Amino acid sequence: MTPLSRQILSHVTPLGEGEPITAKGLLHLGNRAAVDQALTRLARRGELMRIARGLYVRPIATRFGPRAPAAEKVVQALGRAFGEVVVPNGAAIANGLGLTTQVPVRPVYLTSGPGRRLSLGKQKVELRHAPPWQLVEPGTHAGDVLRALGWMGRGRAASAVAQLAQTLGPTEMTQLAALRAVAPGWLAQTVSDAMVGRG
Repeated sequence: MTPLSRQILSHVTPLGEGEPITAKGLLHLGNRAAVDQALTRLARRGELMRIARGLYVRPIATRFGPRAPAAEKVVQALGRAFGEVVVPNGAAIANGLGLTTQVPVRPVYLTSGPGRRLSLGKQKVELRHAPPWQLVEPGTHAGDVLRALGWMGRGRAASAVAQLAQTLGPTEMTQLAALRAVAPGWLAQTVSDAMVGRG
């Protein structure tokens, strides 16, 4: 292993699970071409995992051998590193809320940044660029419900929001209602109709 490769490994070893490693973040250790070559060699040796062009992570050591970091940790770390909002897509949320039995074939996340496809070992993960209304209130129940309803579309959102209205508390419904201003017109109307129905 070259001295530069050892320096890179020493630098990235303390990073948390899924934290992205890029050549730009290592230029204090050497010039771009040398860092790129060292990253490629480390990936070939299995010390790093190349998950997309120019993007690496540390594999996680287990008693069964190395594994890829968890997809959720990777995409959230990417969001923090690149200043992007990253949230689960509406299909996964709708499934979690019991609104559909459809299970996404592969993990899909919505992002304010560019679309990307990541390879985490055998698992493929997709980040899709999304409009701002689909990214509001990350990490909140109201934001997740809005994303699920948006994914369900005009034809199914009305019955879905009526179903959710039976389980959401007054505070959650108020928070959902507050998001109508950023939602498409049809979705804002659907949420309003559900609130009228609750009476």
